[in-house]
Amino acid sequence: MDNIDRKILTILQENARTPLKIIAEQVFLSSPAVSARIERLESAGYITGYQAQLSCAAMGYQIKAFISLDVEPSQKPEFYPYIARCPNVMECSCVTGDYSMLIKVGFRTTQELDQFVNQLHQFGRTRTQIVFSTPVEHRGIPAMHQELES
Repeated sequence: MDNIDRKILTILQENARTPLKIIAEQVFLSSPAVSARIERLESAGYITGYQAQLSCAAMGYQIKAFISLDVEPSQKPEFYPYIARCPNVMECSCVTGDYSMLIKVGFRTTQELDQFVNQLHQFGRTRTQIVFSTPVEHRGIPAMHQELES
């Protein structure tokens, strides 16, 4: 991966729908060359997919929360398929610390959230934090090295 690939990744993270022509102008290559680079980045696993970012509030999901869950290692084979089937789960990560899982969820009401947390108790103890605001929305990772950004 070179600096041009990193610049392409940065552009695509900001807006995956950026036309090839615009990307090509920004990296000083032809559109076919940019297309070939993007295909190579996809094949190499740097780009794993494309998605639209939706507004939880506009979609009716007013409650965003993080649930910490303590799952015993022996329960993970049962827990992972369960959590993958839960439509309100936006992300679930296995983490270090007092709890083993960190689950990001969105619900329409606190009652729905409460019902979900009660279902999680079959796997262990929980701690729930409801989000008041999000000063930094989801964003991509830095594709450019710090020394290259000047």
